[in-house]
Amino acid sequence: MVMLCSEEGISISSVSQKVKMAGIKEMAKADIAMGVAFLTQTAAGVLGNSCLLCFYSYTLLTRQKVRPTDPILCHLVFANYVVVLSTGIPQTMAGIGWKYFLDDAACKVALYFRRVARGVSLNTTCLLSGFQVSKLCTRNVWWKITTTFPNCFGISGFLFWILQVLVNVYVPLRVIGPTHRQNVTLHMHYRYCAIGPTTPKPFVRLSQIALYLSIEIMCLVFMMWTSGSMVLVLHRHKQRVQHIHSHIASRRPDHEARATRTILTLSSMFVSFYCLSAMFVLCVGLHMKPDLWLVDMSMFLGACFSVLSPFVLMSTDTRITQVFHSCIE
Repeated sequence: MVMLCSEEGISISSVSQKVKMAGIKEMAKADIAMGVAFLTQTAAGVLGNSCLLCFYSYTLLTRQKVRPTDPILCHLVFANYVVVLSTGIPQTMAGIGWKYFLDDAACKVALYFRRVARGVSLNTTCLLSGFQVSKLCTRNVWWKITTTFPNCFGISGFLFWILQVLVNVYVPLRVIGPTHRQNVTLHMHYRYCAIGPTTPKPFVRLSQIALYLSIEIMCLVFMMWTSGSMVLVLHRHKQRVQHIHSHIASRRPDHEARATRTILTLSSMFVSFYCLSAMFVLCVGLHMKPDLWLVDMSMFLGACFSVLSPFVLMSTDTRITQVFHSCIE
């Protein structure tokens, strides 16, 4: 009887060990797939943003064929570059099994740079939308600011960086690396870093959240409004051309329509990926111990705009296409 019980115990323990090994293998496969996905995303983002950053830097330094939006686009591309690197490299290294590779300082820097650059990307896209809708709505006296808009692009870009640096100054204070993670009771928000306990003063914490969310919500609402305005103006212009066939009405330059479509695409992409990422972030926040795939999806979607936007800009900029054609020939 004792022997039967011992044999049953051994068989149960062996089965449980096999189940654990199978679970570990499945988790390892999922981690590798995540690492490959982030590696591919990072490689594409670095390639696209590097090409655009070199191009805009060259045009701004040589002053050859410079467009009014080039200074702010340079800030946008650089911000996207920082987002891709600060997101893709840690996630890729965590996916291939290299855990605890960042200390406290590196964790704080990586998440802080990602948050700042993501905010600058939002602000610059919002500014581009406002500039383009001001060019289309030239009949209203209020929209005459379009003549002074380009002169402020360079200064606005630097102001956006300063604003985001100040708004996100609380991020490094709450991030904890793997060194001190064992000493604090908290749940992992990322594979390589953790979020520490909240500030003991609820009013301070609430003020930080309110300031951060108010800026992002205002920018998103403004982008949706400008996108709707641009679509309405282009639709009215198309109807006017079709019904009146006026020479004056049909003289809207092709490059202006192309620029409008480009900024519409950028705004739509940013709002879409932002909303999708926010949904996963909300799911993560509602769970005390969220699944890692939820965190990975929120990070992946949060970096999609920074990866895809340079290819949208390259495909619609005639100067870049001319350079590619000359290189091919």
